[in-house]
Amino acid sequence: MLVEVCANSLESARNAERAGADRIELCSELGVGGITPSAGLIQSVKRELTIPIHILIRPRGGHFTYSDAEFEVMKADILACKALGVHGVVSGILMEDFSVDVERTKELVVLAKPMHFTFHRAFDWVAEPVEAIKQLEELGVQTILTSGAEPSAEKGINNLGDWQEQTSMTIMAGGSVSPKNASKFKEIGLRAIHCSGTSFGNRVALEGKITMNSAKHLVEDAVAVSDEETIRSVVKAVK
Repeated sequence: MLVEVCANSLESARNAERAGADRIELCSELGVGGITPSAGLIQSVKRELTIPIHILIRPRGGHFTYSDAEFEVMKADILACKALGVHGVVSGILMEDFSVDVERTKELVVLAKPMHFTFHRAFDWVAEPVEAIKQLEELGVQTILTSGAEPSAEKGINNLGDWQEQTSMTIMAGGSVSPKNASKFKEIGLRAIHCSGTSFGNRVALEGKITMNSAKHLVEDAVAVSDEETIRSVVKAVK
């Protein structure tokens, strides 16, 4: 069974390889579900690891319905990954009705070739998963990362098993996969699992320090952008 580790740093990537992982999905900011890592991180990991490296192509946190500008960034990131020689990319785009954005997904799949293409957990928001599986298979997607449309892969295990029986693509279980439940996914016939195996270290004492986290930006149903009128007012106030 293939074990993919969601690695958020060079240290995480090193640990994953040393622990016997088959490949990594490299990303940043696990707290929002992951976003595209920096070029420097990709280059460093590519230079050190011998196992395959897949890169998350997600320009921001939040939902999976992207603007034209965001889509251009995603395409540019895929081309950068291809130039760096990584083995695969991981992405997903939905329409506002939570169906697969077939046209844009096809464009990304074609652009990514010959790299492996995984459709990520945006799949867990699709309104008609069985139909989406057929669409993604026709588009040339090779793997779907999913929790079975449930909060965790263990809770969605029945869906995961059913979906794998309906497709030649790899249905990869992801979402709270742990040592306690990992074998359950192998028992139902899945070929791959995805986990982060996260622990926390490098702690510093922050008592008395103001927080740098911004709760107001942790929004899934809307996208934060710099507002032109607000900035114009600030500029006017000081210029």
